[in-house]
Amino acid sequence: MPGTAEGAGAGGPGDGPAAPAVAAPTVSYRDAGVDIAAGEAAVDRIRHLAASTARPEVLGGIGGFGGCFALPAGRYRQPVLVAGTDGVGTKLQVARAAGRFDTIGIDLVAMCVDDLVCVGAEPLFMLDYLAVGRLDPDQVEQVVSGIAAGCRQAGCALLGGEMAEHPGVLADGDVDVAGFAVGVVEADGRLGPERVRPGDVLVGLPSPGLRSNGYSLARRVLLEPGDRPAAELRAVLDAPAWDGSPRSLADELLLPSVIYAPAVLDVVRRLAPGAVRAAAHVTGGGVPGNLVRVLGSGTDATVEVGTWAVPRIFDEIRRRGPVDEDEMAAVFNLGLGMVLVVAPDAAEAAVGALAAAGHGATVVGRVDDGTGQVHLRGRWRWAG
Repeated sequence: MPGTAEGAGAGGPGDGPAAPAVAAPTVSYRDAGVDIAAGEAAVDRIRHLAASTARPEVLGGIGGFGGCFALPAGRYRQPVLVAGTDGVGTKLQVARAAGRFDTIGIDLVAMCVDDLVCVGAEPLFMLDYLAVGRLDPDQVEQVVSGIAAGCRQAGCALLGGEMAEHPGVLADGDVDVAGFAVGVVEADGRLGPERVRPGDVLVGLPSPGLRSNGYSLARRVLLEPGDRPAAELRAVLDAPAWDGSPRSLADELLLPSVIYAPAVLDVVRRLAPGAVRAAAHVTGGGVPGNLVRVLGSGTDATVEVGTWAVPRIFDEIRRRGPVDEDEMAAVFNLGLGMVLVVAPDAAEAAVGALAAAGHGATVVGRVDDGTGQVHLRGRWRWAG
C-alpha cells in the first residue's frame, strides 16, 4: 500500500516526493588518531638506517612480514642461539623533556647485546618495537638512527621492527621503545657461573654515565617536581649539570650507554680458551645485584670499591638527594658497566686487551670460597 514502506513520509497523496536522506559523516582511522601516511613516511625514512647495519647473513630488507637471517653452514660446530629483550626505562622521560631522541636507540642496543655477551654470544641481529602517541616521522627517524648506530657499534644487523601509534593511550610526544636481540655462541664456549673458581680476578670496564638504569631515582632527585611546566624543566636540563660542569644536565643524563660486546668478545678470542670465566652486565641492581648472578654456590666476590673513580653525576645524586651509599650501590652502576671474571694468570692480558679496544679497564676485586655473596670493601672515590 502507498505510504507503508519503511522510511516513507507520513503525508498523504499530493505531498510530492520525499526529501533525500542526508548521509551520516564517515569516520576515518586518522580521525581516531592513527595517521597511515605518516607511518609510511617514517618507514621510508628508516629504510637506509636499517640497510646501514646489514651483515652478509641478512636476506632481504625491511618491510616484509619477517626478517630473515641465514646462519652460515659450517661456521659453527655446536651453535647455541641466545636471545634477550630490554628497554631503556624512564630515561625516555628525560629524552622527551629535552626534546632529544637521537641517543636512546644506542641505549636500547646496549641493554640487549651486552646481556648476550655475558653468555659469550656474538650479537647477530636485533628487532625493535616503537610505540608513540602520535606518529611523528622526525621523532621516529631520530630514535631509529640511534638504534642503527648502536647496531653498527655492536656489529649486529637491525633485521626489522614495528611502529605502533596509540592515540588516547599515549600522549602526543610520548614514546616507548623495546628491543629484542639474538646472538650465537658455541656450546662449549658459553660463559657463566659454572666456570668461576676461587682465585679468579674481577676486571671492571668503566661506564661514564648512568647507562639506562636508576632514572626514576635520578629524576626524583635532579628534576622533581615532575609536574613543573615544560619550559621550566627544559631550563633545568639546559643548565650546567653542576657548578663548573662543561656539560648540561641533559648532556649528562642522556649520555649514551657504552656498548661492550665487541670488546668482550675480542678479549675472549685473544686470551687462552677458558681464561674468561664469566661476565656481568651492570644494570639495575648495581654491581652487587648483577655480579651475584655469575657466582656459583661455592664462591663469593669481593669488590674493592676504591679501585676506580665514580663519575661526578653519581655524587650529585648522592649529595642532592641525599641518598645513602648503600642505596646508591644497589641502584646505580657507579662507574662500572661490565665486570669480567677472568683466570688469575690472565688478568693483566685482559686489562691490556681492553685498553687496546678503548676501555680503561682495571682490576676491581677477586673471587674467594663462599656461598654466592658479593662483598663491597673499602671507601668510595666520589668525584665531587
